[in-house]
Amino acid sequence: MSVWQPSVLDAAQPGGWAVVHFKQHFLSDSNGVLFPREWLKKQDLPILAEHGLGHFAGDMVYLLELGQTFDMPGCNWQSLRQFLLHGDADTFRLLSYATQIGTWASHHRFCGSCGSAMQPVHGERAMHCAQCELRLYPRLSPSMIVLVTRGDEVLLARSPRFVPGVYSTLAGFVEAGESVEHCVVREVREEVGVEVHNLQYMGSQGWPFPHSLMLGFHAEYASGDIVMQVDEIEDAGWFNVHDLPPLPATRSIARHLIDVYVARRLGQPEPVLPS
Repeated sequence: MSVWQPSVLDAAQPGGWAVVHFKQHFLSDSNGVLFPREWLKKQDLPILAEHGLGHFAGDMVYLLELGQTFDMPGCNWQSLRQFLLHGDADTFRLLSYATQIGTWASHHRFCGSCGSAMQPVHGERAMHCAQCELRLYPRLSPSMIVLVTRGDEVLLARSPRFVPGVYSTLAGFVEAGESVEHCVVREVREEVGVEVHNLQYMGSQGWPFPHSLMLGFHAEYASGDIVMQVDEIEDAGWFNVHDLPPLPATRSIARHLIDVYVARRLGQPEPVLPS
């Protein structure tokens, strides 16, 4: 059983631990990101909302969503991406969930239909408008991520937003009325100008930047030359599995797609997608 188990906790119940979140950053000290909840609530924090998240190692954990950053002696702010790169898997799962719930709740404090204030629904992960009865649940944005291959070569690209030097797979959001498979073909065509076929679904991963669900695919090259999409792709090319550039974090589904294909070409055991 995982150390982290999400569940809906009553914010009116005392006790437990809390994480403090603001725009995909978490307050931490030498002991980590979990603070005694009742102690935190006495610190005059600019709390926007409070949500019960679940249990970590059996203990109740709550989220304190702030409206602005807050300086506390002996503490610092760490980004969610830092925990992705350097934190342990269970803590990242907790913080991944926390940032998605915090972002969703802060974006839905007011009803998008009538403008009235919304309130959390007791016993359910939802926000409710008493004025017009609108009920909103945490948002997920489905997107595809795909590794395009051609024999011993993989097609990798980099966005201007990437860490310098890092190349990755192609990705894009699923549009309204579109299947994920159609999205794969369209996005590859738009971003690098090539056609693909023989799509294989490889797995999925929640991606909390800020609320994506990444659906991973492997696709084979069919035709065309690389033509990079202006403003989206900074560089793209075919790389041999024996000579790859710097790659994404090992915990990401992008890296998993690459590692699986490399293992297949080299006759090695296939890695397991990080949970």
